[in-house]
Amino acid sequence: MEIRASTVLPARRTDIELQTADELTLVGELALPESTPPVATLICLHPLPTHGGMMDSHVLRKASFRLPALADIAVLRFNTRGTSSERGTSQGEFEDGVGERLDVAAALEFAEFNDLPRPWLLGWSFGTELALRWGRDPLVEGAILLSPPLRRAGDADLDAWADFGRPLVALVPEFDDYLRPAEAADRFKRVPQAEVVGVDGAKHLWVGEPYVRIVLDHIVERLNPAAAPLATEVP
Repeated sequence: MEIRASTVLPARRTDIELQTADELTLVGELALPESTPPVATLICLHPLPTHGGMMDSHVLRKASFRLPALADIAVLRFNTRGTSSERGTSQGEFEDGVGERLDVAAALEFAEFNDLPRPWLLGWSFGTELALRWGRDPLVEGAILLSPPLRRAGDADLDAWADFGRPLVALVPEFDDYLRPAEAADRFKRVPQAEVVGVDGAKHLWVGEPYVRIVLDHIVERLNPAAAPLATEVP
C-alpha cells in the first residue's frame, strides 16, 4: 500500500494533558510505536495559533501518523496556551511566545516523567522561536526548525544556542515568506553546529506530499538514521 497524505499507520495513541507551572492544562496526544519501545522522541511545537497553527498542523499530524510505525519514534504534539484543535482547547491565552516558555517546559517535564527517550524539538514557524528561546534544556538532544522566521527569536537566542552546543537543523523553503535560504545561512553562522538546508520549490507551509516527505526524512536521519529514508509503501 502506498503511503498517501491521508494514511494513518498503526500506533499506540493516547490523549494527554500537560500541566504548566502557572497552573494551566494543555491538551495533546502521545503516539508511540505499536509494539516496540521508542528509540527517540519528537516534541512538536506548532505554528502561530493566531494564524491557524495548532497541534494538527499538517506536517506535525503526518509525523504522528507515520513516524511511530516507520521509524520507532514517539511523537508528542500539544496545543500551546489558548490554542484549539479537534483534541480540544488548552487553557490560558496566547502570550506571543513569552508565557509559552512554561508550555515548552511542561512538555519536557512530561517527556522526562514518562521516560520518553532522547527528546528532540521540532518547531515550525512560531514553534521554531519557542524552540530557540525556551528549548535549551539539558534533556533536549537537538532541534529541527521548519521555516524559521527569526523574528521573536534573534541573534541573542542564536548565540545562546551556540553555547548550548546541541545540534540545530534549519529546513528553509526556497520560497519562504519570511526567511529564505541564503539569508538563513548568513543568520545561522552564529551557531557553529547549525546546519541550514535549503529546500528547492518549498514554501513556508510545506504544502504537498513531496515536501512533507523531505521534512520527515530529515527528522528520521537525525533521530533514527537506521530507518532513513522512510518507506513510501507498507504491506
